[in-house]
Amino acid sequence: MKLLFSLLAGLFLFFQSGDLEALRNSYSKANLSVEGAKNFIGIADKKSSSDPVISAYKAAANILEAKVTTEKNKRKSFVKSGATSLESIIKNNPNNAELRVIRMSVQENIPKIVGYNKNLKEDKTFLLSNYSKQNASLKTYIRKFAMQSKTMTATEKNSLK
Repeated sequence: MKLLFSLLAGLFLFFQSGDLEALRNSYSKANLSVEGAKNFIGIADKKSSSDPVISAYKAAANILEAKVTTEKNKRKSFVKSGATSLESIIKNNPNNAELRVIRMSVQENIPKIVGYNKNLKEDKTFLLSNYSKQNASLKTYIRKFAMQSKTMTATEKNSLK
């Protein structure tokens, strides 16, 4: 019985991490083109999970929807609902580094006129302070994000080894 439970738990975790990797990969390409954004939004829409990280990617997808929508009057509502959701997830999980990466990337890439850029320094400080505590996969993801980040300095980028 314990063996069966262990196998089921292992399979669940394997597929859960595969879902997360798919989201990470598509998210990293989402801002490069409209097709990349639409692909990420489609992948995120198909995910249903209580995992805060997956929920945060879904919130980011909602914000990105404003970039690709043809209905100009809906852009503000996409950004507002996505940002509200993302802030709530981070408030409930303040020590999750991946959530901070997601918010930082959204805030770096959203037009300044929107006004959703208040947490850049806070998230950068958090990521730099907690980088060493993360697993290898997340460290790689943070490092890749940092290398293209507009907020991190060259010295800060080099500190992420």
